[in-house]
Amino acid sequence: MSETGVRRVAIACQGGGSHTAFTAGALKKVLIRKRDEYKIVALSGASGGAICALLSWYALLTDRAARAVELLDSFWMENSANSYWDMVLNDLFVESSRLQGSVALPEISPYLYPSVARDRLRTMLEDHVDFERLEGLIKPSSPRLLVSAVDVLTGEFKVFRDAEVSVEAILASAAVPNLFRAVRIGDGVYWDGLFSQNPPVREFVTDHPVEKPDEIWIVQINPERREQEPTSVVDIMDRRNELSGNLSLNQEIHFIETINGLLAHLPEDQYKHIEVRRIEMLRPLDAASKLDRRPSFIQEMMSYGEEQAENFLRELPDQDSNLD
Repeated sequence: MSETGVRRVAIACQGGGSHTAFTAGALKKVLIRKRDEYKIVALSGASGGAICALLSWYALLTDRAARAVELLDSFWMENSANSYWDMVLNDLFVESSRLQGSVALPEISPYLYPSVARDRLRTMLEDHVDFERLEGLIKPSSPRLLVSAVDVLTGEFKVFRDAEVSVEAILASAAVPNLFRAVRIGDGVYWDGLFSQNPPVREFVTDHPVEKPDEIWIVQINPERREQEPTSVVDIMDRRNELSGNLSLNQEIHFIETINGLLAHLPEDQYKHIEVRRIEMLRPLDAASKLDRRPSFIQEMMSYGEEQAENFLRELPDQDSNLD
């Protein structure tokens, strides 16, 4: 705990297409909560989670948490399929995705058609964040931002930190390989952060920031458990997608838990016990719905995120029970 007894919290945002609107809703609720109970010292994210983390971080840099709510609402509204033809294409795309595994469908490389979707995402990001101002807004006391991607050629994980987080870095973290071309940054060629750290967690500890978190709150959109065994091809593919999305997250959490277990043998000025908590999306949704940009679905996901975050905050232990 800080000297004032306020929880220092790092928030990690898992990625997953339109399901990440759940993350936006959860962040909205967390950010507008009375701030004398906890302080957000870092955010991280992959893919859509990176976008939500970026928008929240950008608002916190100017000490305007309420601005994050406006940015998250505005981005997801703009990202929705609002026009007639956009809705038609959205429905066609989602239903086609649901047929995969049941019907042989042609697959087209994103290098064979114009990068319209990525250009649109770039415009939306630049409309909501003034990337040229970011470095000047960052202070020693500012919360940190970590965004993940993976180098396609070397297989190495990459975490973009703070001022390194350009619009290109966010596009790299969101570059789903069957939908977007890889993003070149310097000598690197990057794909989606879903293939690396989804989301970054261990850097909250290993980077040794000025303010180490007391707790890590993970906004998790891929469910850990399923009630029934998947038997159809589509259900098997959906569950495989969920498990692969959680693989890196569980490895990251295991790292934190291992550090917690070794504290007696580690330098006290570098490591400390960190509580890990989760705000989870528990609804059983198929993988194809991660592509669904219907305004009603986006709003449903966002409202559900707010609901789950409200439940999470209500059940938080008293601060006194977590004092060192």
